Amino acid sequence: MFENSVTRLRDEQRQRSRREFLARGSKLSRCEQCLLATRLCMCKQRPEPVDGVAVCLIYYQGEVFKPSNTGRLVADVLADNYAYQWSRTDPDSDMLALLSDPGYAPLLVFPYEYAEAERHCRSPRVLDRYLEGKVPLLVLLDGTWREARKMFRSSWLISLPVIAVEPEALSEYRLRVAAQDHQLGTAEVVIPLLARLGFDDAAQRLDGYFRVFRENYLAGRSNRFPSESSRAPED
Repeated sequence: MFENSVTRLRDEQRQRSRREFLARGSKLSRCEQCLLATRLCMCKQRPEPVDGVAVCLIYYQGEVFKPSNTGRLVADVLADNYAYQWSRTDPDSDMLALLSDPGYAPLLVFPYEYAEAERHCRSPRVLDRYLEGKVPLLVLLDGTWREARKMFRSSWLISLPVIAVEPEALSEYRLRVAAQDHQLGTAEVVIPLLARLGFDDAAQRLDGYFRVFRENYLAGRSNRFPSESSRAPED
């Protein structure tokens, strides 16, 4: 059975929980891995994972159980992946060790407007200098927009450089309603960042994988089958 860091975190949280998390559509028969309706399972369409860039997903309480969450898609595509439960006052020690690992260059993904200018990695020159000789580690705060802003203010994240996506068009992410244009789904945020970092193959695989997921997820919500044009990404 395939397992990534998000799957492991979900299993750990389920074992610790005193009650079952019931997401919308909880009565639907779902695949235990991809969380889609069983008839729409996309596990066989998972692309071959890519090396060279890492991701650290930090989840707000309950988010890891939501079928609409796309952080697990990123963990499927990037072989070097980590997932942790957020805590404001008691952060995971393994996570802190990862963020301070000299072999990685952690980049906190968040809109620039919420961070001090000296933390911005907007300039290619600044970004290249920071990444030199290290593996990029994208740090993603996974939850609703309100929850992500709460996590962003964590004392153990305030020193991390920030990188952001500045979308020129509205999001195609139709699984949740965003209040502002910059509030993209997790996978959507990562796709252009991978391309910006020079990992075009990973960006293309995640883009194709996300599109299959979105089509199948929406098909499950409307009780239909995905369109014939929906295809899995090529390896």
